[in-house]
Amino acid sequence: MGDMPAAPRPPLSDTPAPGDRKRWLELLDQLDPHALTDTFLTHIVTVPGYDPPPVPLSEVRRTGRLSFIALVDGLRAGGLTEAIPVARDVGVSRARARIPITSLMTAIRADFAVLWEALTRIADPADAELIVRHTGIVLRTVDEYAGQTQQAYVAEQQRMREEEDSVRRGLIAAVFQDPPPAAERLAAISGDLGLPPHTELTVTAAVGDDIPALRFAVSELDRAGGITYTHHLDDTLIAFTRQIDLPGSHIDERYRELLDLRIGLASARDGLADLRGAAHVARDLAHVLAAEETGAMTWSRGWARLAAHSLLSSGNPVIADVHAALAQCGDAERTRLEEAVRSYLRTGNIGVSAEELFCHRNTLTNRLHRFTDLTGVNPMIPHEAARLVVGWA
Repeated sequence: MGDMPAAPRPPLSDTPAPGDRKRWLELLDQLDPHALTDTFLTHIVTVPGYDPPPVPLSEVRRTGRLSFIALVDGLRAGGLTEAIPVARDVGVSRARARIPITSLMTAIRADFAVLWEALTRIADPADAELIVRHTGIVLRTVDEYAGQTQQAYVAEQQRMREEEDSVRRGLIAAVFQDPPPAAERLAAISGDLGLPPHTELTVTAAVGDDIPALRFAVSELDRAGGITYTHHLDDTLIAFTRQIDLPGSHIDERYRELLDLRIGLASARDGLADLRGAAHVARDLAHVLAAEETGAMTWSRGWARLAAHSLLSSGNPVIADVHAALAQCGDAERTRLEEAVRSYLRTGNIGVSAEELFCHRNTLTNRLHRFTDLTGVNPMIPHEAARLVVGWA
Protein backbone atom coordinates (compact mmCIF):
# COMPACT_ATOMS: atom_id res chain seq x y z
CA MET A 1 0.00 0.00 0.00
CA GLY A 2 1.27 3.50 -0.76
CA ASP A 3 1.81 6.22 1.75
CA MET A 4 -1.32 7.77 3.14
CA PRO A 5 -1.81 11.39 1.96
CA ALA A 6 -0.90 13.97 4.55
CA ALA A 7 -3.81 15.44 6.42
CA PRO A 8 -4.62 18.98 5.22
CA ARG A 9 -3.04 21.65 7.35
CA PRO A 10 -5.60 23.71 9.28
CA PRO A 11 -5.88 27.34 8.17
CA LEU A 12 -3.79 29.85 10.05
CA SER A 13 -5.65 31.54 12.87
CA ASP A 14 -6.12 35.30 12.82
CA THR A 15 -6.66 35.41 16.57
CA PRO A 16 -3.66 35.87 18.90
CA ALA A 17 -2.81 32.84 20.98
CA PRO A 18 -2.39 33.11 24.78
CA GLY A 19 1.37 32.67 24.54
CA ASP A 20 1.87 35.32 21.83
CA ARG A 21 1.99 38.42 23.97
CA LYS A 22 5.59 38.37 25.12
CA ARG A 23 7.01 37.92 21.63
CA TRP A 24 4.49 40.39 20.15
CA LEU A 25 5.61 43.09 22.59
CA GLU A 26 9.25 42.31 21.80
CA LEU A 27 8.54 42.94 18.11
CA LEU A 28 6.68 46.16 18.83
CA ASP A 29 9.55 47.39 21.00
CA GLN A 30 11.81 47.17 17.97
CA LEU A 31 9.64 49.53 15.90
CA ASP A 32 11.21 52.97 15.65
CA PRO A 33 8.65 55.81 15.10
CA HIS A 34 11.34 57.94 13.41
CA ALA A 35 12.19 55.17 10.92
CA LEU A 36 8.50 54.43 10.35
CA THR A 37 7.92 58.12 9.62
CA ASP A 38 10.81 58.22 7.12
CA THR A 39 9.28 55.27 5.28
CA PHE A 40 5.84 56.86 5.43
CA LEU A 41 7.17 60.04 3.81
CA THR A 42 8.36 58.03 0.81
CA HIS A 43 4.80 56.73 0.39
CA ILE A 44 3.02 60.03 0.96
CA VAL A 45 4.50 61.84 -2.03
CA THR A 46 2.78 59.35 -4.36
CA VAL A 47 -0.70 60.12 -2.99
CA PRO A 48 -2.73 62.56 -5.15
CA GLY A 49 -3.20 65.75 -3.19
CA TYR A 50 0.15 65.35 -1.40
CA ASP A 51 2.45 66.01 -4.36
CA PRO A 52 3.66 68.49 -3.37
CA PRO A 53 2.49 68.28 0.26
CA PRO A 54 -0.13 71.02 0.92
CA VAL A 55 1.22 71.39 4.45
CA PRO A 56 4.90 71.89 5.39
CA LEU A 57 6.94 68.68 5.25
CA SER A 58 8.05 69.33 8.83
CA GLU A 59 4.38 69.23 9.87
CA VAL A 60 3.79 65.97 7.97
CA ARG A 61 6.85 64.51 9.70
CA ARG A 62 5.74 65.73 13.14
CA THR A 63 2.22 64.33 12.91
CA GLY A 64 3.53 61.18 11.23
CA ARG A 65 5.85 60.43 14.16
CA LEU A 66 3.08 61.10 16.71
CA SER A 67 0.70 58.91 14.71
CA PHE A 68 3.09 55.96 14.70
CA ILE A 69 3.71 56.35 18.43
CA ALA A 70 -0.06 56.24 19.00
CA LEU A 71 -0.52 53.31 16.61
CA VAL A 72 2.22 51.22 18.22
CA ASP A 73 0.71 51.95 21.64
CA GLY A 74 -2.63 50.83 20.19
CA LEU A 75 -1.07 47.58 18.93
CA ARG A 76 0.25 46.90 22.42
CA ALA A 77 -3.25 47.42 23.86
CA GLY A 78 -5.01 45.38 21.18
CA GLY A 79 -6.53 48.46 19.53
CA LEU A 80 -7.26 52.12 20.18
CA THR A 81 -9.55 52.29 23.18
CA GLU A 82 -9.88 56.08 23.41
CA ALA A 83 -9.52 59.24 21.33
CA ILE A 84 -5.94 60.14 20.49
CA PRO A 85 -5.00 63.82 20.16
CA VAL A 86 -2.92 63.41 17.00
CA ALA A 87 -5.95 62.08 15.08
CA ARG A 88 -7.82 65.32 15.76
CA ASP A 89 -4.67 67.30 14.96
CA VAL A 90 -4.29 65.61 11.58
CA GLY A 91 -8.01 65.83 10.73
CA VAL A 92 -8.24 69.53 11.57
CA SER A 93 -5.00 70.60 9.89
CA ARG A 94 -5.71 68.64 6.68
CA ALA A 95 -9.22 70.06 6.48
CA ARG A 96 -7.76 73.54 6.88
CA ALA A 97 -5.25 72.75 4.12
CA ARG A 98 -8.17 71.73 1.81
CA ILE A 99 -6.76 68.25 1.29
CA PRO A 100 -9.49 66.03 -0.24
CA ILE A 101 -10.83 63.48 2.22
CA THR A 102 -10.03 60.67 -0.22
CA SER A 103 -6.38 61.74 -0.32
CA LEU A 104 -6.23 61.94 3.47
CA MET A 105 -7.69 58.46 3.91
CA THR A 106 -5.29 57.03 1.32
CA ALA A 107 -2.38 58.61 3.16
CA ILE A 108 -3.52 57.26 6.53
CA ARG A 109 -4.01 53.75 5.21
CA ALA A 110 -0.41 53.84 4.04
CA ASP A 111 0.31 53.52 7.78
CA PHE A 112 -0.81 49.90 7.58
CA ALA A 113 1.62 49.13 4.77
CA VAL A 114 4.45 50.83 6.65
CA LEU A 115 3.72 48.99 9.90
CA TRP A 116 3.27 45.64 8.18
CA GLU A 117 6.50 46.02 6.22
CA ALA A 118 8.42 46.94 9.38
CA LEU A 119 6.95 44.05 11.40
CA THR A 120 7.70 41.43 8.74
CA ARG A 121 11.23 42.79 8.33
CA ILE A 122 12.17 42.52 12.01
CA ALA A 123 10.34 39.22 12.60
CA ASP A 124 12.10 35.84 12.51
CA PRO A 125 10.82 33.03 10.26
CA ALA A 126 9.40 31.41 13.38
CA ASP A 127 7.26 34.50 13.96
CA ALA A 128 5.31 34.11 10.70
CA GLU A 129 2.19 32.59 12.24
CA LEU A 130 2.29 35.04 15.14
CA ILE A 131 2.34 37.92 12.65
CA VAL A 132 -0.63 36.45 10.81
CA ARG A 133 -2.54 36.07 14.07
CA HIS A 134 -2.08 39.80 14.70
CA THR A 135 -3.11 40.99 11.23
CA GLY A 136 -6.61 41.85 12.41
CA ILE A 137 -5.27 43.93 15.31
CA VAL A 138 -3.04 45.94 12.96
CA LEU A 139 -5.88 46.53 10.51
CA ARG A 140 -8.36 47.43 13.26
CA THR A 141 -5.94 49.83 14.95
CA VAL A 142 -5.19 51.69 11.72
CA ASP A 143 -8.90 51.80 10.83
CA GLU A 144 -9.79 53.19 14.27
CA TYR A 145 -7.15 55.88 13.84
CA ALA A 146 -8.48 56.64 10.33
CA GLY A 147 -12.03 56.87 11.70
CA GLN A 148 -11.04 59.31 14.44
CA THR A 149 -9.14 61.41 11.92
CA GLN A 150 -12.05 61.39 9.48
CA GLN A 151 -14.46 62.49 12.22
CA ALA A 152 -12.18 65.40 13.12
CA TYR A 153 -11.81 66.30 9.43
CA VAL A 154 -15.57 66.32 8.78
CA ALA A 155 -16.28 68.31 11.95
CA GLU A 156 -13.66 70.89 11.01
CA GLN A 157 -15.02 71.13 7.47
CA GLN A 158 -18.47 71.84 8.88
CA ARG A 159 -17.06 74.47 11.21
CA MET A 160 -15.19 76.07 8.31
CA ARG A 161 -18.38 76.15 6.24
CA GLU A 162 -20.22 77.79 9.11
CA GLU A 163 -17.43 80.35 9.49
CA GLU A 164 -17.47 81.08 5.77
CA ASP A 165 -21.27 81.33 5.76
CA SER A 166 -21.14 83.72 8.69
CA VAL A 167 -18.55 85.91 6.98
CA ARG A 168 -20.50 85.82 3.73
CA ARG A 169 -23.75 86.74 5.46
CA GLY A 170 -21.99 89.68 7.08
CA LEU A 171 -20.65 90.88 3.74
CA ILE A 172 -24.06 90.63 2.09
CA ALA A 173 -25.78 92.34 5.03
CA ALA A 174 -23.36 95.25 4.62
CA VAL A 175 -24.75 95.86 1.11
CA PHE A 176 -28.22 96.40 2.58
CA GLN A 177 -27.18 98.59 5.51
CA ASP A 178 -28.04 102.27 5.99
CA PRO A 179 -26.31 104.26 4.73
CA PRO A 180 -25.22 102.03 1.82
CA PRO A 181 -21.51 101.25 1.49
CA ALA A 182 -19.27 103.53 -0.57
CA ALA A 183 -18.07 102.40 -3.98
CA GLU A 184 -14.67 101.31 -2.64
CA ARG A 185 -16.32 99.16 0.05
CA LEU A 186 -18.70 97.61 -2.49
CA ALA A 187 -15.74 96.71 -4.70
CA ALA A 188 -14.02 95.04 -1.74
CA ILE A 189 -17.19 93.10 -0.84
CA SER A 190 -17.61 92.04 -4.45
CA GLY A 191 -14.06 90.68 -4.47
CA ASP A 192 -14.53 88.85 -1.17
CA LEU A 193 -17.69 87.20 -2.54
CA GLY A 194 -15.91 86.18 -5.73
CA LEU A 195 -18.08 88.41 -7.94
CA PRO A 196 -16.35 90.37 -10.71
CA PRO A 197 -17.03 94.12 -10.35
CA HIS A 198 -20.20 95.38 -12.09
CA THR A 199 -21.23 91.85 -13.17
CA GLU A 200 -24.98 91.57 -13.78
CA LEU A 201 -26.86 89.64 -11.10
CA THR A 202 -30.19 87.83 -11.29
CA VAL A 203 -32.15 88.67 -8.15
CA THR A 204 -35.07 86.54 -6.94
CA ALA A 205 -37.40 86.92 -3.99
CA ALA A 206 -39.94 84.66 -2.29
CA VAL A 207 -42.40 85.32 0.52
CA GLY A 208 -44.48 83.16 2.85
CA ASP A 209 -45.14 79.61 1.73
CA ASP A 210 -43.05 80.11 -1.42
CA ILE A 211 -39.79 80.44 0.56
CA PRO A 212 -39.08 76.67 1.01
CA ALA A 213 -39.30 76.08 -2.75
CA LEU A 214 -36.79 78.87 -3.39
CA ARG A 215 -34.45 77.47 -0.71
CA PHE A 216 -34.56 74.03 -2.35
CA ALA A 217 -33.96 75.46 -5.81
CA VAL A 218 -30.98 77.44 -4.53
CA SER A 219 -29.46 74.29 -2.99
CA GLU A 220 -29.97 72.38 -6.25
CA LEU A 221 -28.37 75.20 -8.26
CA ASP A 222 -25.40 75.20 -5.89
CA ARG A 223 -25.17 71.40 -6.13
CA ALA A 224 -24.95 71.72 -9.92
CA GLY A 225 -21.97 74.06 -9.56
CA GLY A 226 -23.63 77.45 -9.40
CA ILE A 227 -23.00 79.95 -6.62
CA THR A 228 -26.07 81.58 -5.11
CA TYR A 229 -26.13 84.10 -2.27
CA THR A 230 -29.08 84.64 0.05
CA HIS A 231 -30.26 87.37 2.39
CA HIS A 232 -33.39 87.94 4.47
CA LEU A 233 -35.10 91.24 3.78
CA ASP A 234 -37.87 91.54 6.36
CA ASP A 235 -40.32 88.72 5.51
CA THR A 236 -38.67 87.97 2.19
CA LEU A 237 -35.92 85.56 1.17
CA ILE A 238 -33.67 87.22 -1.40
CA ALA A 239 -31.40 85.05 -3.57
CA PHE A 240 -29.01 86.38 -6.16
CA THR A 241 -26.53 84.84 -8.57
CA ARG A 242 -24.50 85.77 -11.61
CA GLN A 243 -26.17 85.59 -14.99
CA ILE A 244 -25.93 82.02 -16.33
CA ASP A 245 -24.73 81.55 -19.92
CA LEU A 246 -24.12 77.80 -20.21
CA PRO A 247 -26.92 76.48 -22.47
CA GLY A 248 -27.70 72.81 -21.91
CA SER A 249 -25.56 72.49 -18.76
CA HIS A 250 -26.85 71.22 -15.40
CA ILE A 251 -26.38 74.74 -14.04
CA ASP A 252 -28.55 76.13 -16.85
CA GLU A 253 -31.25 73.49 -16.21
CA ARG A 254 -31.34 74.26 -12.48
CA TYR A 255 -31.38 78.00 -13.25
CA ARG A 256 -34.41 77.61 -15.53
CA GLU A 257 -36.19 75.56 -12.87
CA LEU A 258 -35.52 78.42 -10.46
CA LEU A 259 -37.30 80.82 -12.81
CA ASP A 260 -40.37 78.56 -12.91
CA LEU A 261 -41.03 79.18 -9.21
CA ARG A 262 -43.45 81.65 -7.67
CA ILE A 263 -40.86 84.37 -7.14
CA GLY A 264 -40.29 88.01 -7.85
CA LEU A 265 -37.54 88.45 -10.45
CA ALA A 266 -35.33 91.48 -11.06
CA SER A 267 -31.88 92.28 -12.38
CA ALA A 268 -29.00 94.15 -10.75
CA ARG A 269 -27.30 95.31 -13.92
CA ASP A 270 -24.37 96.97 -12.18
CA GLY A 271 -23.74 94.15 -9.71
CA LEU A 272 -23.71 94.90 -5.99
CA ALA A 273 -24.18 98.61 -6.65
CA ASP A 274 -27.70 97.82 -7.93
CA LEU A 275 -28.41 94.86 -5.66
CA ARG A 276 -30.30 96.69 -2.94
CA GLY A 277 -32.71 98.35 -5.36
CA ALA A 278 -33.18 95.16 -7.38
CA ALA A 279 -33.88 93.19 -4.20
CA HIS A 280 -36.64 95.61 -3.20
CA VAL A 281 -38.16 95.39 -6.67
CA ALA A 282 -38.03 91.57 -6.60
CA ARG A 283 -39.63 91.59 -3.14
CA ASP A 284 -42.44 93.88 -4.29
CA LEU A 285 -43.02 91.71 -7.36
CA ALA A 286 -43.22 88.58 -5.20
CA HIS A 287 -45.87 90.26 -3.07
CA VAL A 288 -48.17 90.94 -6.05
CA LEU A 289 -48.34 87.30 -7.16
CA ALA A 290 -51.93 86.07 -6.95
CA ALA A 291 -52.61 82.79 -5.14
CA GLU A 292 -53.42 80.88 -8.33
CA GLU A 293 -50.50 82.20 -10.40
CA THR A 294 -47.31 80.30 -11.24
CA GLY A 295 -43.90 81.26 -12.55
CA ALA A 296 -41.69 84.25 -11.90
CA MET A 297 -43.28 87.68 -11.62
CA THR A 298 -41.10 89.85 -13.82
CA TRP A 299 -41.08 93.62 -14.18
CA SER A 300 -42.84 93.50 -17.55
CA ARG A 301 -45.51 91.22 -16.10
CA GLY A 302 -45.98 93.01 -12.81
CA TRP A 303 -45.19 96.72 -13.26
CA ALA A 304 -48.85 97.70 -13.56
CA ARG A 305 -49.71 95.84 -10.35
CA LEU A 306 -46.89 97.60 -8.53
CA ALA A 307 -48.18 100.93 -9.79
CA ALA A 308 -51.71 100.08 -8.67
CA HIS A 309 -50.52 99.01 -5.21
CA SER A 310 -48.49 102.17 -4.85
CA LEU A 311 -51.39 104.40 -5.84
CA LEU A 312 -53.83 102.56 -3.60
CA SER A 313 -51.48 102.73 -0.63
CA SER A 314 -51.24 106.52 -1.12
CA GLY A 315 -55.04 106.85 -1.12
CA ASN A 316 -55.53 107.10 -4.90
CA PRO A 317 -58.14 104.57 -6.08
CA VAL A 318 -56.92 104.67 -9.73
CA ILE A 319 -60.20 103.81 -11.52
CA ALA A 320 -62.90 104.12 -8.86
CA ASP A 321 -64.67 106.59 -11.15
CA VAL A 322 -64.63 104.05 -13.98
CA HIS A 323 -66.20 101.39 -11.78
CA ALA A 324 -68.86 103.84 -10.64
CA ALA A 325 -69.71 104.76 -14.23
CA LEU A 326 -69.92 101.13 -15.35
CA ALA A 327 -72.20 100.36 -12.44
CA GLN A 328 -74.92 102.27 -14.37
CA CYS A 329 -74.97 99.44 -16.97
CA GLY A 330 -76.67 96.14 -16.70
CA ASP A 331 -74.47 93.15 -15.90
CA ALA A 332 -74.50 91.84 -19.50
CA GLU A 333 -73.52 95.17 -21.05
CA ARG A 334 -70.83 95.81 -18.45
CA THR A 335 -69.31 92.39 -19.11
CA ARG A 336 -69.24 93.01 -22.90
CA LEU A 337 -67.70 96.47 -22.50
CA GLU A 338 -65.03 95.34 -20.08
CA GLU A 339 -63.98 92.35 -22.14
CA ALA A 340 -63.82 94.52 -25.25
CA VAL A 341 -61.58 97.10 -23.56
CA ARG A 342 -59.41 94.50 -21.83
CA SER A 343 -58.86 92.66 -25.11
CA TYR A 344 -57.97 95.88 -26.94
CA LEU A 345 -55.59 96.96 -24.18
CA ARG A 346 -53.88 93.60 -24.51
CA THR A 347 -53.67 93.42 -28.33
CA GLY A 348 -53.67 97.09 -29.35
CA ASN A 349 -55.44 96.04 -32.56
CA ILE A 350 -59.16 96.31 -33.42
CA GLY A 351 -59.06 93.43 -35.92
CA VAL A 352 -57.22 91.00 -33.63
CA SER A 353 -59.51 91.79 -30.69
CA ALA A 354 -62.62 91.40 -32.86
CA GLU A 355 -61.44 87.92 -33.90
CA GLU A 356 -60.61 87.07 -30.31
CA LEU A 357 -64.10 88.05 -29.17
CA PHE A 358 -65.88 86.57 -32.24
CA CYS A 359 -67.51 89.84 -33.23
CA HIS A 360 -67.34 92.31 -36.13
CA ARG A 361 -64.77 95.11 -36.10
CA ASN A 362 -67.55 97.71 -36.05
CA THR A 363 -69.16 95.99 -33.08
CA LEU A 364 -65.89 96.16 -31.15
CA THR A 365 -65.38 99.82 -32.14
CA ASN A 366 -68.90 100.68 -30.97
CA ARG A 367 -68.24 99.03 -27.61
CA LEU A 368 -65.03 101.02 -27.16
CA HIS A 369 -66.89 104.23 -27.94
CA ARG A 370 -69.70 103.28 -25.57
CA PHE A 371 -67.11 102.66 -22.83
CA THR A 372 -65.60 106.11 -23.48
CA ASP A 373 -68.98 107.81 -23.37
CA LEU A 374 -69.87 106.15 -20.05
CA THR A 375 -66.56 106.56 -18.22
CA GLY A 376 -64.85 109.50 -19.84
CA VAL A 377 -61.75 107.33 -20.36
CA ASN A 378 -60.78 106.54 -23.95
CA PRO A 379 -58.88 103.21 -24.13
CA MET A 380 -57.59 104.18 -27.59
CA ILE A 381 -55.61 107.14 -26.19
CA PRO A 382 -52.38 105.78 -24.61
CA HIS A 383 -52.15 108.04 -21.56
CA GLU A 384 -55.81 107.35 -20.70
CA ALA A 385 -55.43 103.64 -21.45
CA ALA A 386 -52.50 103.50 -19.00
CA ARG A 387 -54.87 104.25 -16.13
CA LEU A 388 -57.00 101.28 -17.11
CA VAL A 389 -53.97 99.00 -17.47
CA VAL A 390 -52.85 99.90 -13.94
CA GLY A 391 -56.34 99.81 -12.43
CA TRP A 392 -57.11 96.37 -13.83
CA ALA A 393 -53.65 94.89 -13.18
